[in-house]
Amino acid sequence: MNSHSDVPPGRPVVLRGGTVLTMDAAHTMLHDADVLVIDDRIATVGSGLAVPEGTAEIDARGGIVMPGMVDTHRHMWQTAMRGYGADWTLAQYFVWYYLEHGHHFRPQDIHAGNTLAALEAIEAGVTTMVDWSHGLRTPEHADAAADALLGSPGRYVLAYGDIQHAPAEWTATPEFRAFVERHRGNDRLGLQVAFDVTGDPEFPERPAFEVARELGLPVTTHAGVWGATGDHGIRLMHEHGFMGPDTIYVHAASLSEDSYQRIAATGGSVSVSTESEQSAGQGHPPTWRLRAYDIPVSLSMDTSVWWSGDLFSAMRTTLGADRSREHLEAHLKGETVTHAALRAPQVVEWATRGGARALGRDDLGRIAPGAKADLVLLRNDTSPVSFPLLNPYGHVAFQAQRADVHTVLVDGRVVKYDHRLVGVDLAAVRRDIEATIEHLRSSVGEDAWQAGMNPDIPESKVLDNPYTYTDFRDASTRGR
Repeated sequence: MNSHSDVPPGRPVVLRGGTVLTMDAAHTMLHDADVLVIDDRIATVGSGLAVPEGTAEIDARGGIVMPGMVDTHRHMWQTAMRGYGADWTLAQYFVWYYLEHGHHFRPQDIHAGNTLAALEAIEAGVTTMVDWSHGLRTPEHADAAADALLGSPGRYVLAYGDIQHAPAEWTATPEFRAFVERHRGNDRLGLQVAFDVTGDPEFPERPAFEVARELGLPVTTHAGVWGATGDHGIRLMHEHGFMGPDTIYVHAASLSEDSYQRIAATGGSVSVSTESEQSAGQGHPPTWRLRAYDIPVSLSMDTSVWWSGDLFSAMRTTLGADRSREHLEAHLKGETVTHAALRAPQVVEWATRGGARALGRDDLGRIAPGAKADLVLLRNDTSPVSFPLLNPYGHVAFQAQRADVHTVLVDGRVVKYDHRLVGVDLAAVRRDIEATIEHLRSSVGEDAWQAGMNPDIPESKVLDNPYTYTDFRDASTRGR
């Protein structure tokens, strides 16, 4: 293949001679191995494979072939504001989006942000992403979000949400149900329901859970977020029977032992956004606690308003946060850690198969015959960081970065090759993003726009509760 060619749909593809991370239970690595793709599936994995006539061959020698990465929580609509909130706290994020300016986003702004986020993900080897889309304040916004994802080359789960209205309100509308029925069953666009549980004893979120159950949709919820959602919400979900294996708890960074036990007992999983938790204040990244309760973990990047949009950063920071906490806990007891509990293969698994399991997709996140052909080749012959390749899992977790993503396949289709996205008009994407920024700046006002990047939040606006549909304040998130 050359850097400008596009493999026609249906033409087989083989990646030749790479180090293959199968992501099976034993974390098996295959050296000098080939991966043959036919249609949307992995057909065969092995050395020196015979392939059908006309198969497109990609040289993977000196590189790593791994499953496409899976991000289980990203607010894609906010990507148009990339880096804007670099110095925010979580309270400032809540004020900007929930209380003041989130309502300025038009459907075309949701579309622009989603498109940019989708391409950013593919470029970094993230082939599946949960769009935690809580800016869908009208049906038109929801349609724009879905249209952007379906027009992009990756695989997505649209987690439908609306921070401007109560969950019980928007889930009850006929437009929401019509949206679900319109998009149900699409292999490249799964569906979830996205809302948070405040802990209000009246449990105003219950009707939303009931709608999700009726429609057969998983719920994803920000839980264990200091100052917003805490143990009372988990307890209410458990007491009313709304915790299950398909529930994804995002962050889960400031919960009690009882809450972690409830999550573990009901089989749920946690989406850990380490860069976010380290910086914004949800709580210390919780993998060190989740491991103790054997709670399944996936990784996510949260939002590009603050952080990077690749899972290499997620793996690296997760290893660092977990190990630093392990050392700290030992030091407080006068002890010394001599062997790290969390290893590189485990975080690579969380970034791939962990995310696939959280989504109930056993056909993703692994390299084996019959699995979906969502694949990433890490190879960068122009970089001195690409060799020697001694510890492939360690290389992925600590050395690799988006510049090393040579080739990406989704559903057997080559969507990035030779470090370039295939068939993407970035100039058009840039124009749409520039139009969104122009609209937001004019709507917010230039003084407020500039101040927003270095906001001074009065003490009265340090929020216990950013959800405007209830006055509940949760003492369980503070002072423990």
